[in-house]
Amino acid sequence: MGKFDDNERIILNVGGTRHETYKSTLKTLPGTRLALLASDSDIDSVLDQLQQVPGFIEYNARTNEYFFDRHPGVFAYVLNYYRTGKLHCPADVCGPLFEEELSFWGIDEMDVEPCCWMTYRQHRDAEEALDVFELNVDTGEDEDEIGKRFGIEDVVDGNVSLWRKWQPVIWNLFEDPYSSRAAR
Repeated sequence: MGKFDDNERIILNVGGTRHETYKSTLKTLPGTRLALLASDSDIDSVLDQLQQVPGFIEYNARTNEYFFDRHPGVFAYVLNYYRTGKLHCPADVCGPLFEEELSFWGIDEMDVEPCCWMTYRQHRDAEEALDVFELNVDTGEDEDEIGKRFGIEDVVDGNVSLWRKWQPVIWNLFEDPYSSRAAR
């Protein structure tokens, strides 16, 4: 196993959490913010480029540490992507936050692994579903018409709807194994 030069190591302080890695690790994803940081360019020119975007605060020459005022938990996943080439989405972080962090670090959201894609896209799917079901108050529809559109009407032509009649039977079928032979 080869020895790395001390100049090869880089310290990233993201939101107060220190991360250490190698410049060669950061160069694995060219065109990203961290790849620029690991480039062999003059530190002052790199700092000028990085400070153009909000979120980068400072470079401490005494400790040789770069500080980013970003989400430290999400950054652990970002750094792991540089190390492994697989971008996973944290389950405890909402999609828009993860999306914003990926954008800041210059990582394409299409690189999210298939196993995490549903978790990552969940917020967008929910927004799209809400857009479809959004009620326009100015349509002039009364409550009966709205109920019919969503399948939640209680009474149709003076009779109890078919759903209201069979709903308790169907629920018992799945929830109470002793309600009938079919449920068992």
